[in-house]
Amino acid sequence: MNPTVLVIPAFFLFLGLEYFAARRLGKGHLFNYENSVANLSIGIAERLLNLFITGSFYGLYYYIYHNYALLNIPNHWLIWVLLLVATDLVWYWYHRLGHEINILWGAHIVHHHSEDFNYTVSARITTLQSIVRNVFWCALPFVGFQPQMVIAILVVHGAYSFFTHTQMIGKLGWFEYIFITPTHHGVHHASNSKYLNKNYGDIFVFWDKLFGTFQREEEKPVYGLTHPLKSHSFLWQHFHYYMELWVACRRAETFVGVVRVLFGKPEDIDQEIRRALERKMLPRKAQPQHSFRFKAYLNIQLISCLAILFVFTLFFSRFDMIQVAFVVSFLLMTLVICGAMLEQRRWIYYLEVTRCLVLIGYVSIVSETFILFSLSVIFFIVISPMKLGESLYYRWVYGSKNGQSV
Repeated sequence: MNPTVLVIPAFFLFLGLEYFAARRLGKGHLFNYENSVANLSIGIAERLLNLFITGSFYGLYYYIYHNYALLNIPNHWLIWVLLLVATDLVWYWYHRLGHEINILWGAHIVHHHSEDFNYTVSARITTLQSIVRNVFWCALPFVGFQPQMVIAILVVHGAYSFFTHTQMIGKLGWFEYIFITPTHHGVHHASNSKYLNKNYGDIFVFWDKLFGTFQREEEKPVYGLTHPLKSHSFLWQHFHYYMELWVACRRAETFVGVVRVLFGKPEDIDQEIRRALERKMLPRKAQPQHSFRFKAYLNIQLISCLAILFVFTLFFSRFDMIQVAFVVSFLLMTLVICGAMLEQRRWIYYLEVTRCLVLIGYVSIVSETFILFSLSVIFFIVISPMKLGESLYYRWVYGSKNGQSV
């Protein structure tokens, strides 16, 4: 069994404690329903896809250490302290470059979309960002730190950063002179002009002070991007910035211009590009008042995803290729559907049909009979021209027959 599965219940334990504490103290406004759904959806996708990635990087750490390590650093308690400090230094530069280089910012920007600041935001890590981060971690075994020590320290490092994403913990006195605290990291997530590109550290505060990027919390932070995303779409959140870079690269007249776009700073990208893409690709809609039925249906989707992810993670090594393909495709389609529901996208019906056919197809393979799948395909083909299924679905999900929420 995979012990990393314990991350899932631990995450929701502390998230639940934070939520109920916020409600008890009259701070329920710190949790926005749509933002929370979007945050958790991205986190589920990252946990799912990282099952295929993290283990590969762990193997890479051993390969680098045994073939290219510059030093032979022993396993000693002082070395553990040194490794923790070194890990945080690598994090600082990974994090800072992730804000200062466009192609890296495209992977990291998703973490900064949320206009909330609570434990759900810590889940907003894309798989692409995890890959970039793991590439930076390769520097540790390359220097000569033993891979098993690196892997253990990364668990501690990751656990600490989770607890800095909250507004329920205020200033912590002397502790803030040594360690990154929630108020320090809240500054990092803020879009106030004086807070931009500050507080990159993860555990220790002295890196920011050493490299001139430290900022105390003074005025109340406004969380999110300087240009709010205006969308909870699972797909748009993951890929909008790379679409912006694509447009910017097409406008560049030379190869050097393209390189400047990809490796330049985010503030140098024409901000009108995002506005133009939003006008073209995002639905124009009034802010919906989601019904109890809508939220119940969406919550069932998320809870189902979490349950499947938990079991899939727990017994990951026991699944065959067909089972893996089914779980990954089913979960990713469900997460896209959750985002599309929040966006009131009409094409959600066709993705729902596809998801149903994937489920029925898997059942047909397992049961070694394709009659059910064939009948299902015929059924959807017959009812599609009549728009009956589509109309009923919109009434169920949005409360209207034309796909607009009421």
